[in-house]
Amino acid sequence: MPQVPFVIDTDRPVLVTGATGYVAGWIVKGLLEAGATVHAPVRDPDNADKVAHLTAIAETAPGTLKLFKADLLQPGSYAEAMTGCGVVFHTASPFTTTVTDPQKELIDPAVQGTRNVLEEANKTESVSRVVLTSSCAAIYTDAIDAVNAPGGVITEEIWNSTASLDHQPYSLSKTLAERAAWEIADAQDRWKLVVINPSLVIGPSLQKSPTSESFNIVQMLAGGAMKMGAPKIGIGLVDVRDLAQAHLAAGFLPEAHGRNIISAHNSDFLAMAEALQDDFGDDYALPKRAMPKWLVWLAGPSQGISRKFVKRNVNVPWRADNSKGKRELGVSYRPLKESMVDMMDKMIADGAFKA
Repeated sequence: MPQVPFVIDTDRPVLVTGATGYVAGWIVKGLLEAGATVHAPVRDPDNADKVAHLTAIAETAPGTLKLFKADLLQPGSYAEAMTGCGVVFHTASPFTTTVTDPQKELIDPAVQGTRNVLEEANKTESVSRVVLTSSCAAIYTDAIDAVNAPGGVITEEIWNSTASLDHQPYSLSKTLAERAAWEIADAQDRWKLVVINPSLVIGPSLQKSPTSESFNIVQMLAGGAMKMGAPKIGIGLVDVRDLAQAHLAAGFLPEAHGRNIISAHNSDFLAMAEALQDDFGDDYALPKRAMPKWLVWLAGPSQGISRKFVKRNVNVPWRADNSKGKRELGVSYRPLKESMVDMMDKMIADGAFKA
């Protein structure tokens, strides 16, 4: 990781919820390499495969990893893991767009999990700061929302007002969870809440089988599902390593505050594929052209893509103002190609693409 203008406090343990996750793994890595003691609550601490990437880092890093058993939806479940911790990183939240019951699979875990963690922070005197991994999805639902924002750019001042259980329920889950966090934080004055709002996260995973939706997208891009063309769905992209650095800054920079959009590139699916062409175009059926919007409109429903989504996202530019994160958290961003190539290399090494 690059040099950053803050010092990670190693005097007190640091709690990272969802520690086995894609983003959390890189946060844990940064903390361990700085010499911190990391409390990592997981569903099953005895599942060696699930925690292998974290224990491997801990074996060579100067910091200490301590695993705890915890359930995101169980009140009081984080009490033991949070004891003595100064900073809490709450990253645990489901990220999937394939659900049958959005209330049960997305809304409840996101909102109840956030309430359980932050209410435990209220009871834990040692906690001075909570860093919440929210999302740009708590700011917007569809790319058209960015177009309709003042100046055609989303900022930290905007809240998502267009998501619903029927349309983009993941975005609704992130919005409701972040609102719940601010409600709890504003009702007390002992600890400070800092929120990170990333766009779509890309880059290499530390674990072998990450569940983030971005890996499904790359699987479709390079696996041949989009070889006839990629829909130009407007999105933002950020490297997981740069995002982890932003979290650490949010946790330990005294002046860090409020919401922080962390997004490197105003992009789309075709641009993601183009970033991979030079290195992988000869061996993988990467799309080389955009799929026409009318064709996405026709084919979308058979692929589980609503026409409302197509209308509001395909060929619609997405733009976000990332200046606060750069200015106040000192975040710098990798080139898109570096992030995509590193991500693809790791997916290939992990056997994501069958010969």
